[in-house]
Amino acid sequence: MTTLTRAALVVVAVLLLLLALLWVFQRRLIYLPDSAPVPPAAEVVPGARDVTFTTGDGLRLAAWYVPGTRGVTVLIAGGNAGNRRDRAPLARALSDRGFAVLLMDYRGYGGNPGTPTEEGLHRDALAARDHLGDTRVIYFGESLGAAVVTRLALERPPGGLVLRSPFTDLAAAGRANYPFLPVRTLLRDRFPVAEGIRRVRAPVVVVYGTHDTIVPPRLSRAVAEAAGERATTVEVAGAGHNDLVMLAGDEVVGAVVDLAGRTNQ
Repeated sequence: MTTLTRAALVVVAVLLLLLALLWVFQRRLIYLPDSAPVPPAAEVVPGARDVTFTTGDGLRLAAWYVPGTRGVTVLIAGGNAGNRRDRAPLARALSDRGFAVLLMDYRGYGGNPGTPTEEGLHRDALAARDHLGDTRVIYFGESLGAAVVTRLALERPPGGLVLRSPFTDLAAAGRANYPFLPVRTLLRDRFPVAEGIRRVRAPVVVVYGTHDTIVPPRLSRAVAEAAGERATTVEVAGAGHNDLVMLAGDEVVGAVVDLAGRTNQ
């Protein structure tokens, strides 16, 4: 065996080892929960209270609920990082406009038990929606949460959906950030947003920032195109993925207010 052949075999072995490690530990790269317990709801959002609900696989999850006066509840599904405390500014802004709000945390987030997976997050969202009972609900999904509420809408149709910084599927977002990796081949969790949104019958608002480098704007626009004539878009000029304006800025909150007005007609 020549030196060049041995070197090539070592390189191949190292690459295979790295791919195997990515396969095993990929969910630690996808899901970045802040698992620390959060404070009581009323300490963070005025008028809020702590609630719990149980998933289909037996996990008891904590969330924050804020009563409202408009007859519309906004179910907020967060992104892949942090916990519900990070989304409190959005809950406060929506509450100030009269909406009831259920600010959920997934399994493994915000002191909740369990480990996040695509199927697990779907069960969490189903339990959150069922907790609200027979009421008019708008789903708000942030980034990864846009995938969660899109799938939820296929089983529990909402009055409408606001998808903030959605990707077409997780592999497309992964390729944008890791173009040198065979992301689509490696991924266990898929989150096919564009495929699912084609079958959702409710009106959709897609909100995205023009300077988003985590979920490129072209992916969010593709989601809106997949939704067809049911979709409207809100483009936030100059905004990146995690900018404060994308959390509870006027464009984001206004998208919910506008959608609620249209679905109430």
